[in-house]
Amino acid sequence: MFCAKHLALPLCATLLLLPQEILGEELPASPPKLVMGSGTPVQLQLAETISSAHAHKSDRLQFVVVKDVEVDGVTVIRAGTPAEGSVVAVKGKRPFGMGGDVILKLDSVELTSGERIELEASREFKGRSHTIRMAMGIAVTAAFYLPAAPAFLLTRGRDSTVLKGTELTAYTKRTSLLLAADLPLAVENSSALSEVIALLPPRALNGEGREGDMLNLLFVAREDELQATFARGGWLRVEKSKPQIIWHLLCQRKHYTKLPMNKLYVFGRAQDYSYSLPDPRFIVAQRHHLRIWKTDRLVNGVPLWVAAATHDISIEFVKRKFRLFHRIDPNVDAEREFIAGNLAETRQLAREEYMTNATPVFRAKTETGQPYYSDSRMLLLELNREATPTAVATQVAAKMPVKETGAAKADTAPEK
Repeated sequence: MFCAKHLALPLCATLLLLPQEILGEELPASPPKLVMGSGTPVQLQLAETISSAHAHKSDRLQFVVVKDVEVDGVTVIRAGTPAEGSVVAVKGKRPFGMGGDVILKLDSVELTSGERIELEASREFKGRSHTIRMAMGIAVTAAFYLPAAPAFLLTRGRDSTVLKGTELTAYTKRTSLLLAADLPLAVENSSALSEVIALLPPRALNGEGREGDMLNLLFVAREDELQATFARGGWLRVEKSKPQIIWHLLCQRKHYTKLPMNKLYVFGRAQDYSYSLPDPRFIVAQRHHLRIWKTDRLVNGVPLWVAAATHDISIEFVKRKFRLFHRIDPNVDAEREFIAGNLAETRQLAREEYMTNATPVFRAKTETGQPYYSDSRMLLLELNREATPTAVATQVAAKMPVKETGAAKADTAPEK
C-alpha cells in the first residue's frame, strides 16, 4: 500500500504539465450589474386632465416620463415611457368659499429592461378659494339687509383642475440591482430639442383643460436676450395687475397698448411672457401677440422656449356668452412668419429652421371656438448674443401712443 505522501509529488507534477488553457478556465463570471439607488429622480408629466368635480378616490392615472434616466452611462428609463399613479383623495368645492382639493400619487414605472419599479411622490392641488369674496358679500349685504347676509356663507370656491402636461418629479422607492446587459447605453449626442418636440403638446390649454392656440414657435435664447430682442422689435409686455389694468383703461381708453391676455397653459403652467405689438391705427382691436413658456431643456447650453402666436384682427360680441372677444386671423402661419420677419429686422436671428410637431395640427379651434388652420410646422428661431437696434424698431416704438392724462370712461376690454 502506498501512503498519500507518496502520491503528492506525482500529482503535483501532473498538474504542472496540464495546458495553461485548462488551468485558466473558471466558473462563468456573473454578468455586470448596476445599482440604481433609492431616491433617483424621475421627471414626468400628467397624461390627462382631471378635476375635483369628476375625479374619485383610487382612480388610476397615467403619466409620461419626459427625460431619460441614466445610471453609469446606461439608460434605465426612457423618455416617453408611461408611468402609473392614482388619486389619493378628492374634495369638491365647498361652502364658506372653500375650493376643491385633489391629491395625486405616483406608483410605478417600467425600466428599459421591461422590469417595473416602484415610485414615490404625492402632490396636492387646491382650487381657488373665495373666502374674501364671501366676506365682502356678507359685509355689503349686512349694511343694507342683515337677514340676507348669512346666505353668502353658501358661496363655494373653484374646483381643483390638474391640467394635462402638469409636471411632477417622482423618486425611486427602493435600491434596485439591475443587469447592465439588459439595458441600452446612453446616447451621448441625444438632442434635447428632438426630445422636447417628441413630447410637446400640439396646443395650449385653458384653465379647464380645453385645447386652444397652436404652439407654432420655438426660441433658443437666454432670458435677457429674449427680452431685449422683443423690446428692439417694438413689442410690449402686457399688464397683469388688475388695479393697473383698470386704471389704465380709465385713463387711456382706446389708446391702451398693454391690454392683458388671458392665461393659457403648457406643462401645467401659465405663460411666462405675454407680448403684443398693437396696430398704431386700431390699438385695442388689432394686435400681433404671443405667449411664451420656458422649457426645462437646454440646446448647446442655451434655454429652449415654446410659444403660441396669433393675430387679433377685430373685436366681436358673442351673444351666447354676452361678452366681447378678439377675433383672430385664421391663418396662424402668417403670424408665425410675421414674427420671424419682425425679429429678423433687429439683426439678432442666428438661425431659422422649421420643425414638425409629433402631433400635427392642420385645422383646430381656439378655446373660444374660433377656427384656424396651419401647415402644422413650428419655426425655431435662435437668437444672437449681440444686436444693433434698427430704424424699423425705432419707428414702431415711436408710433405707440403717449399715455393720456385725466380720467375718462373706460371702454369694455375684450377677452382674448
